[in-house]
Amino acid sequence: MLRIINAALNDELFFAISNHTLTVVEVDASYTKPFDTEAIMITPGQTYTVLLNTNQHKPDSSGLFVMAARPYLTTVFPFDNSTTIGFLKYKGTEAEHMVLPKPSNLVLPHHLPRMEDHAYATKFVSKLRSLGTTRYPCKVPKKIDKRIVITISLNLQDCPANETCKGYNGKRYAASMNNQSFVRPMTSILEWHYKNYSSMQYSHDFPLQPPHAFDYTGVDPLTLNLNPKFGTKLFAVEYGTQLEIVFQDTSFLNVENHPIHVHGHNFFVVGRGFGNFNVEKDTTQYNLVDPPEGNTVGVPMGGWAAIRINADNPGVWFMHCHLEEHTSWGLASGFIVKDGVKPSQRLLPPPDDLPPC
Repeated sequence: MLRIINAALNDELFFAISNHTLTVVEVDASYTKPFDTEAIMITPGQTYTVLLNTNQHKPDSSGLFVMAARPYLTTVFPFDNSTTIGFLKYKGTEAEHMVLPKPSNLVLPHHLPRMEDHAYATKFVSKLRSLGTTRYPCKVPKKIDKRIVITISLNLQDCPANETCKGYNGKRYAASMNNQSFVRPMTSILEWHYKNYSSMQYSHDFPLQPPHAFDYTGVDPLTLNLNPKFGTKLFAVEYGTQLEIVFQDTSFLNVENHPIHVHGHNFFVVGRGFGNFNVEKDTTQYNLVDPPEGNTVGVPMGGWAAIRINADNPGVWFMHCHLEEHTSWGLASGFIVKDGVKPSQRLLPPPDDLPPC
């Protein structure tokens, strides 16, 4: 059993082991229906558990099996295109066969996908399913109380007059959700929420729909790029809200696969697709029987992903792209789950010795 964690800051990764088939049994600490695969695609922050049988007989000339990971490329920005490797050896192999090969003699797993193999990444993700059995029921919300649509954009921002920007054509890079670029505050949002402080720094008016309707995946990536608005905007939902969030990729700067991570809750990925999300058509194709459960979803490049959450964890929760570069540009937001009625449904008070922010 291998527990695989993508700890990269800015790379989604393909991973494979020479001569071995991997059986996926878990993603983000949630069991899945087991399936065999030659390689996995794992986004930053995601975890997978895979099983493999050590019953192969043809290692390379060193007596080792090569494990390798390389980026899954969906961006036009500079990236690290190196391939990282490790080795798997079986116990009992003669010591003279354990000499590490020279880099020039390494043979990567033949089934390791190429960096731009979008078809493989799409096919792999489509195989993920929750167990959905009587013993382990899939608790996906069948009906929803609120649907939120969030566009995910990389933007160009006009450069301030007193600065020199290194972006494109005198502009600098930014990123946004629904054209709001998140500004991380210097003080605790959770404390602000718990103590009901009045602050001009935060607000509850994050737009729940894109402020401008357009062909999200077919716009000119430069001439129609919107200047995002900057601030710390969140949205709030009542305790127990059955919430659906649709993340829609845009072609501002370029279409890209974005791994979106939600804090505080697991969610179910009930649908994915390419192009613009269509609420009448696409919702009829949702998987409400055994959708995969997790806390990170790769929103397809030039497409959309729909998740459903039972908002039963009171507090303030960060929601962001797990590509560190994009988060630092503002591709993030947050949401508040209000207290419920029962004591167990209310946010716990801070400890007496909590240091001040």
